[in-house]
Amino acid sequence: MKKSICMYFQVHQPTRLRQYRFFDIGKDSHYYDGFADRTILRRVADRCYLPMNELLLDLIQRYKGAFKVAFSITGSVMEQFDRYAPEVIDGFRRLAATGAVEFLGETYYHSLASLAHPGEFRHQVEKHAKLMEDTFGRRPVTFRNTELIYSDGIGKLVYDLGFKTMLTEGARHILGWKSPDYVYCDAAQPKLKLLLRNYSLSDDIAFRFSDKGWKDWPLTGEKYLSWLKATEGDVINLFMDYETFGEHQRASTGILDFMRYLPGVILEDGSFEFLTPAQVARKHKAIASLQVQDPVSWADEERDVTAWLGNELQQEAYNKLYDQAEKLALVGDPILWNEFGHLQESDHLYYMCTKFFSDGEVHKYFNPYPSPYEAFINYMNVLSDFIIRIDDAVALKRET
Repeated sequence: MKKSICMYFQVHQPTRLRQYRFFDIGKDSHYYDGFADRTILRRVADRCYLPMNELLLDLIQRYKGAFKVAFSITGSVMEQFDRYAPEVIDGFRRLAATGAVEFLGETYYHSLASLAHPGEFRHQVEKHAKLMEDTFGRRPVTFRNTELIYSDGIGKLVYDLGFKTMLTEGARHILGWKSPDYVYCDAAQPKLKLLLRNYSLSDDIAFRFSDKGWKDWPLTGEKYLSWLKATEGDVINLFMDYETFGEHQRASTGILDFMRYLPGVILEDGSFEFLTPAQVARKHKAIASLQVQDPVSWADEERDVTAWLGNELQQEAYNKLYDQAEKLALVGDPILWNEFGHLQESDHLYYMCTKFFSDGEVHKYFNPYPSPYEAFINYMNVLSDFIIRIDDAVALKRET
């Protein structure tokens, strides 16, 4: 039996906050930097989204559907596509029409709601599922939580929402001696199958591809195939950011040429087949259950949630934001709910991370602020104004 290769790409861009000063609080409720959003999205669209969509479409057609991939696309980036680059959505629609692409469920706002507020989590998942169905014609059946965050409790929430398959990280501290290259299941919900990222093989492409100091540079299709063939298991899950191709790794590194060449090398070998996550779950049985008490993610060496909640700054912002949920439910204002959604985007908390060493370099690369402390101050200024608006709305509601 051929081994399965499951390729999945995350597509997300945050709604960026403008420089929001203390003296703006209570006076100006325009929080977002539309110019930065448009500039960055157009750049990434030209470097990554548009050429990669065409490249993948060509590969699917060339190999008559034998090449398959999956995407999860957040609601936040879909809003930006609709506003600044609708041709990117057209490209994803063409991919959807091939039948060789699966679109996964997500939190609409790429949020940490699964850790903070089950009701808000369910709302975002349903909102995202409707968006995917309306845009691509099919409701998601596989779920990928923000940053691959997973725990036993989150697994129950996801299973109760009707999903039978979920993606997460093949973290060593939850696998022990076991391999990520098999299908597992949730310990409490055995009908929820878990696909675990092979982080070593995924990061060889996503992070190490252009590193000339890497002992295996340059990476070729034949070399990568030899690594795939050396694995033992049923399925190799290669999960990475879509922006890897052309943005994080520029076209000048050869990353697009590598991706254009790799599927043919793999398929011609005859040892593998490409499957989407839903197809993997249908084909392969779970070999064991996993118990995951504390949440895991695909971020940093720890593979936990400390990238977003690892210091007091992050925890204060997180707690203060989600403390507003009850008041928002009382008011029921759709404008405020939408603001609440965008302020939940995990990127805002990520920018406040104070880690150093190798993880710190990654955080610094993705951080538009000069320091985590300035990210915190800017966010809390915005949040202070947002809370004033909520409190005013609550007072008005009580008066009427």
